[in-house]
Amino acid sequence: MIVIIEMIMAEAGTGDNLGNLVGGLFEEHRSAVFAYVYRLVGNREWAEELTQEAFLRVYDARARLPEVRNRRAWIYRIATNTAFNALKRWRRFLWLPWHEADVAPLGRSDSAEQVEGQTLVEQALLALAPKYRAPLLLYSHYGFSVGEVAEALGIGEGAVKMRLSRAREMFRGAYQRESCR
Repeated sequence: MIVIIEMIMAEAGTGDNLGNLVGGLFEEHRSAVFAYVYRLVGNREWAEELTQEAFLRVYDARARLPEVRNRRAWIYRIATNTAFNALKRWRRFLWLPWHEADVAPLGRSDSAEQVEGQTLVEQALLALAPKYRAPLLLYSHYGFSVGEVAEALGIGEGAVKMRLSRAREMFRGAYQRESCR
């Protein structure tokens, strides 16, 4: 993400208010957007690349910022579209095995059951199609409202509710299958 930081810092020195605004949005949302994209694609390096690409798109579209009502949803929509486009291009990455480097380091208090449960959840999430994984993550993990999820994904609220319902059902099934292995 060094390229983004360098670009934003260079822009900040020029007195570009929109560049400064993008810098603030980047600082405020980069960690959460990275975590979201990581959960969509399941690979740390790829998620870093896609997060950087998403923020480059935010930067390129900075002229639209004054008319954006919900900037957080707008950023997540760009990140979602970036990840979905990449998943379409590289479908083989959907089924990559989990690598040790992709798993968060274990703390002293992490029990074997907690680690196993976390891995099962991650595997069950990756078993969902991206169109179901994205709304489930945004709503359940990131605390978006149904309206914000709809705005972030560019779909109607009814479609969000339907996808959330189906995603929960599919997640339960995937989780049960993974836990029986």
